[in-house]
Amino acid sequence: MRKLVALLAAAALSALALTALSLAATKAGGWKATLTSGAEVPAPTVKAPHAKGTFTATVSGTNLKWKLTYSGLTGPAAAAHIHVGAAGKAGNVLVPLCGTAPKCRSGLTGTTKLTAQLKSLFAKHQLYVNVHTAKNLNGEIRGQITAG
Repeated sequence: MRKLVALLAAAALSALALTALSLAATKAGGWKATLTSGAEVPAPTVKAPHAKGTFTATVSGTNLKWKLTYSGLTGPAAAAHIHVGAAGKAGNVLVPLCGTAPKCRSGLTGTTKLTAQLKSLFAKHQLYVNVHTAKNLNGEIRGQITAG
């Protein structure tokens, strides 16, 4: 019984520590994602072995200021988004970063309203960024957003 109580207490402390780190990132305003083709779900149909990217974001009041960079894609980026979804799972688009307007380019920056839903999903590590190309319409590179 004591071992069970100790195990439950350790699990609770770990959960509290993770929540505290996530909330600290929210207050400090820093998140990041490292985008790779290996993280993309489903896997890209056309391989780009040197494709990579980064996404960084900070909070300023109720705004999320972000920057997206990438290189080595199979062609020009057609779109990029923030999606809801755990690592290894595909999910719906929550925030369009680029596409028709503004046109995608590496080094693009932008600002998005930070809703309560986004804030909650950031804290739970349930968001990812991916970049789409004409050869990989479902996504060519992807990265899970974590506290940065």
